[in-house]
Amino acid sequence: MTGAWTLAQAEPAQLDTVLPLVCAYHEFEHISLDAATRRRAVAELLGDARRGTLWLIHHDEELAGYVAICPGYSIEFAGFDAFVDEFFLLPAHRGHGGGRAVLEQVKDAARALGIRALHLEVARDNARARALYADCGFAARERYVLMSAHLES
Repeated sequence: MTGAWTLAQAEPAQLDTVLPLVCAYHEFEHISLDAATRRRAVAELLGDARRGTLWLIHHDEELAGYVAICPGYSIEFAGFDAFVDEFFLLPAHRGHGGGRAVLEQVKDAARALGIRALHLEVARDNARARALYADCGFAARERYVLMSAHLES
């Protein structure tokens, strides 16, 4: 599958285009989130650039997936950093170089935003994705374990 891989920043009006992709990703990763909470979280991201950026991924003219980055600040990395919060390609678009092309574009966009480091999570048993991320310059920080505390509001 050759052709151009492009990113287009999703706008609030595209919420109903983004949501089925997010739902498919959550099903793939076994992420349990009710539809109303998912809708609210995505709508907040699309409506406020301070929260992050979500791009729709196109392969030529066809919608192929999405990728979202969410910013933070790191003393260790001496500036702004961001997490690749979610990255999903539809099954028909996997294994054709799109992941690599998208990640390079995301890294370029992050640099342009003044982001000094990108982080991501990947399932330990997803060897294919781990290899892709390593080839794109992401390195496991084996000394550290990401831990999370869910804070109810």
